Amino acid sequence: MPLGSKVEDCRPEQDSTRRATTFLRWSLQLPLLPGTVFGLSSVAQVVLGRGDFGQHLSINLGFGIGVTLGIHAAGGISGAHLNAAITLTHCILGNLPWRKLPVYLIGQFLGSFTAAATVFALYYDALYDYTKGNFTVTGPTATASIFSTYPAPYVSLVGGFFTEFTATVMLLLGILIIHDEKNNAALKGTQALLTGILVLGIGLGMGLNTGYAINPSRDLPPRVFTAVAGWGMDVFRAGHHWWWVPLTAPTLGSLAGVLIHKLFIDFHNQPVLECENEKGQPVVESSTL
Repeated sequence: MPLGSKVEDCRPEQDSTRRATTFLRWSLQLPLLPGTVFGLSSVAQVVLGRGDFGQHLSINLGFGIGVTLGIHAAGGISGAHLNAAITLTHCILGNLPWRKLPVYLIGQFLGSFTAAATVFALYYDALYDYTKGNFTVTGPTATASIFSTYPAPYVSLVGGFFTEFTATVMLLLGILIIHDEKNNAALKGTQALLTGILVLGIGLGMGLNTGYAINPSRDLPPRVFTAVAGWGMDVFRAGHHWWWVPLTAPTLGSLAGVLIHKLFIDFHNQPVLECENEKGQPVVESSTL
């Protein structure tokens, strides 16, 4: 084989590795700036401020704004893979190579873990004042819910699982509808804003039971951080060992959302003519979350 052909054959793999490495670097930085920090810090302000510095709406707005800015920042680099359940769904459907999955998941974990550490440092004095130095998962001065989700006391494990499953189905349906160019897709440039509004709507309507994790990457890394930062292993035992639900329910909900969209919307769409497609647009494995 000629030398030129060899070099050319290697370039796609090199480009793929470079993109994956770039995403790993950015996914660590992005949640620190707009994404998870906005959401977690809004929860911290509401809890530690005892309701004087925000309410439930503040939390929903914080996560919605963070998602919007995160998509804008990472969309052109990775397709904005900010949600492990959606990333795994893309792999299962064949839209993303399996070899890229570990890199995306590691990046998501590091970013979310570091975001939790940032919020902890930002509000350490307020945390200490609120708890008198006793970090607890349950009770009148519980603060673990600032970082990860826990079910309300009245919610059963089955009820909580169904809540997370349903909320993630709505998330996937909304994302697919926003980006469905064969149907009535959102105007280009507005998708990130609409996705943030979608997350806001889910929080407003489905946040009571479980705090709407809808993303394993948003829930597990901060939970691990709290386990090592002073809250202990109770973060995994609380809520009838709730920790595994925000990992599995969103993953199943993501797959179900894709199936529902395929059966009831996509199969009935008219095919897009090739001449209508835009030319010269960069190709990324789009996730938007």
